[in-house]
Amino acid sequence: MNMRWKPSVTVAGIIEDQGRYLLVEEHTPNGLMFNNPAGHLDPGESPIEACVREVLEETSLRVTALSLIGVYEFLRMNQVLIVYHAHAEGGRLQAGRASGERDGRTRAASLAGARRAHAGRHFRKGWSRLGV
Repeated sequence: MNMRWKPSVTVAGIIEDQGRYLLVEEHTPNGLMFNNPAGHLDPGESPIEACVREVLEETSLRVTALSLIGVYEFLRMNQVLIVYHAHAEGGRLQAGRASGERDGRTRAASLAGARRAHAGRHFRKGWSRLGV
């Protein structure tokens, strides 16, 4: 029998703001950790629209100039992860936005600090594709 893989689609952003990179704190099975803004697509939403929305919801910032970094299989979580690079354009960095989904903090980190804070291999690939 041929089983078909039906993953959910997740988008994430490596967000640059005045030479710093934005991270959000979230609860994970391994405890609290900083991560890139990310989430699932809403019905009828494009991946770029979802990334813009997720960043706004999680950081209160608007982003522009999204460019695709890569599309990755995340088999353990039954997901396809679409990663974008974007620049913060407007708003004020803060945690918790309109939806109230995330209780954690947001943080702007230097490149070295953001790379240390984020252990995900897909984002390490993303950082290297940005030349950093």
